[in-house]
Amino acid sequence: MNKLLASLAAALIAAGLSATAASAGAISPSQQDGPFQGVVIVPAAADAQEGSGEVAKFKRGKIVEFETAAAAGDIIVNTKQNRLYFVLGSGKAVMYRVASAKKGFEWKGSHKVSAKVKWPDWRPPQEMRKRRPDLPAFMAGGPDNPLGARALYLGSSIYRIHGTNEPSSIGKAASSGCIRMLNEDVSELYRHVKVGARVTVL
Repeated sequence: MNKLLASLAAALIAAGLSATAASAGAISPSQQDGPFQGVVIVPAAADAQEGSGEVAKFKRGKIVEFETAAAAGDIIVNTKQNRLYFVLGSGKAVMYRVASAKKGFEWKGSHKVSAKVKWPDWRPPQEMRKRRPDLPAFMAGGPDNPLGARALYLGSSIYRIHGTNEPSSIGKAASSGCIRMLNEDVSELYRHVKVGARVTVL
């Protein structure tokens, strides 16, 4: 008889635990009236890559430690290093190799991104055409265009961050003031930069 009672008691306890677990799945602990005594069922995270998602967005640039007062989404260009940093915040940035201005064409300053263009047309400035009379007044966008696959226009200045049809110039002081990137790199950067982002050239 004692064995029968013990078995019955065990069955009743098991049934109670099952009911408690089922209730926990339907009602969150914060919605319950009293202290929760059963099993908490934790839902799976909505994003399995949470925490590493920011890194996963960038296939071309290198995520580096980068302390700055600049806001996330801004760009800082170090012309001495020929490096461009897209600020992520929390002490991180995405770094790309670039070509910067050659001697005599260097400049420093800060502008906001005023426009973003895919496969931009090119109209060489008058001062450039005076130096290079062989240049056309206009060149349609395309693989042969010196502005490459994408361009970020810097305020109302003549300067841009853009791609290039001269990939061997990357890492050098080679431009007339613009910041050149590999077409693959500037295409990735283009997807993340917003109009209005601040670009600081050092």
